[in-house]
Amino acid sequence: MEEAWLRSQLESGRSIEAIAREVGKHPSTVGHWVRKHGLVSSHAERHRSREPIERDQLERLVEDGLTVEQLAAALDRGHATVRYWLKRHGLVTVRARELTRGLPGDGALRFCRRHGYSAFVKTRDGHWRCKRCRVQAVSDRRRRVKQILLEEAGGACALCGYNRYAGALQFHHVDPEAKAFALADGGLARSLQRARSEAAKCVLVCANCHAEIEAGLATIAPTGPCR
Repeated sequence: MEEAWLRSQLESGRSIEAIAREVGKHPSTVGHWVRKHGLVSSHAERHRSREPIERDQLERLVEDGLTVEQLAAALDRGHATVRYWLKRHGLVTVRARELTRGLPGDGALRFCRRHGYSAFVKTRDGHWRCKRCRVQAVSDRRRRVKQILLEEAGGACALCGYNRYAGALQFHHVDPEAKAFALADGGLARSLQRARSEAAKCVLVCANCHAEIEAGLATIAPTGPCR
């Protein structure tokens, strides 16, 4: 939307909702352009954030599928204010309803500083934790454990010396009978001590050489690799 035209409309005292009706756009779209051009509606009073947001007005916008960010733009309020009135009126955005769909009985929708409104699950000690943060924490720990094991195993393929990408390096058990668990995915979620004990039974190889070993094109003997 052109800045000059939008400015003239606002200076004439027209509200964002009125402008939206005239141009056939949603109020959130008009609100977005008002903020993008650095304009301010004459209806946005200095202490507007302290005024209540009527339930009917908020409910209509929620039913239109607006996110918290879009609601803030349409209502010319801050995100925190919108979240407060959503909770006060017992309303949930479409996005929030999607997040809670299929949650277990101990699940809930809460606000995460990293992911916004997200699914939370209750931990064994009774605390609530963002499900996405929890999954990310597990993935991060697995990467840290693997990095430690890679460094202790020499950091390169025992057959070809490849060492450019850690994700392409794998642990091959020299004696399959001694294998307790695989050092990948779930195996890396175990304690570092157990992972180290298992890595001691392996040789570090790249994905290509590992495939050759499994196909019988290359071998790993107890005394070292050979072709």
